[in-house]
Amino acid sequence: MKIPFLILFICTQFLYSFVQAKTIYVGKNKSIKTIKDAVKSSSHGDSVIVDAGTYYEKNLIIDKSITLSGINYPIIDGEGKYEIVSIKVSNVVFTGFKIQHSGYATLEDPAGIKIYDSNNVTILNNIIDDTFFGIYAQYAKNCLIKNNTLTAHGKEEQEIGNGIHCWKSDSMQIIGNKISGHRDGIYFEFVTNSIIWRNQSIKNIRYGLHFMFSHNDSYINNIFSGNGAGVAVMYTHGVKMYNNIFEQNWGDAAYGLLLKDISDSYIEGNIFVKNTSGIHMEGASRIQLGKNIFKNNGWAIQIQSSCMDVNVSHNNFLGNTFDVATNGTLVMNTFNNNYWDKYEGYDLNKDSYGDVPFRPISMFSMIIANNPQTMILFRSIMVSLLDKTERIVPTLIPENLKDEHPFMKPIAL
Repeated sequence: MKIPFLILFICTQFLYSFVQAKTIYVGKNKSIKTIKDAVKSSSHGDSVIVDAGTYYEKNLIIDKSITLSGINYPIIDGEGKYEIVSIKVSNVVFTGFKIQHSGYATLEDPAGIKIYDSNNVTILNNIIDDTFFGIYAQYAKNCLIKNNTLTAHGKEEQEIGNGIHCWKSDSMQIIGNKISGHRDGIYFEFVTNSIIWRNQSIKNIRYGLHFMFSHNDSYINNIFSGNGAGVAVMYTHGVKMYNNIFEQNWGDAAYGLLLKDISDSYIEGNIFVKNTSGIHMEGASRIQLGKNIFKNNGWAIQIQSSCMDVNVSHNNFLGNTFDVATNGTLVMNTFNNNYWDKYEGYDLNKDSYGDVPFRPISMFSMIIANNPQTMILFRSIMVSLLDKTERIVPTLIPENLKDEHPFMKPIAL
């Protein structure tokens, strides 16, 4: 009889707390003038509704499981000195505010909104402007960061933090945010079982998205455009990268996607357009790379000889200066059933596949890899003759790096 009695007691306490939950209003014409006073007078389960206006709260610490909602985007201003909102308890909802002018400090990493060791926190529909870090989560779990707009104005990497920064967290949902002007748009380190979906990470100083030691995550339907480099995925396994756009990432060391020491991952349905390099791979293994579009890049794919068991299949290669580049002759990867616009073969049996293999590496691309200054000769008659001769009698390019069955027409993806 003791166990049913205990369950009944817990349920009674829960219902009592729910019934007792109250709504607290904050504003110039209300009895409570500051958000900090409202939080202090609240209890777990309460709601705090804040009128439009500007609030100088210094550092607002949320240490109760409450819902804070803004009407017409009330401004919380950090005056360039403070971390603005610090969430230090689980089960908090924070929505509808404009957060601006945090302090700047490289040791404390102040943020517009920071989640400390908490679970089930929702940060929704906020505007975050001119903060060192935008939204920062550490030791967080099952948190939702959705439909926020984050803008910073840093000129150098050391001047600014990341837009959405997650560290040692699990089961995070980063959905529908717009991020620009930060060091990295989104940064994951030691973050597992999480999803990054429908975000726009544009014109950030370093990376649109930066993954490190973060396993079994997915990023889907995002746009990474005009960043210093698009996306870097490092020292990671079990990543799914579907239906993203990587575009306009230009520079000497820029790329749409960098894969370094990653394994057992999927890259499918993405568009790589107008990047210095669409994908650059080092130490990648057991990667499925399929149904992507590579269009108008400098290099579509740079795949180093340290990569193995990378399967490149059913992709479209259109208008790239160089389709594939590598730095060695040993090839432990497969290319099959792709469309290459540079293919000049034929299809006598009309099965939609070329009757002769296509070698996507040009001799000139290998020369440029070792002597970048030779790019000045690109499109010269001499280079064209050398490439055609090399295709007939391969001597420098890896003989077994070839697509045995290339498509004759672009693949409908």
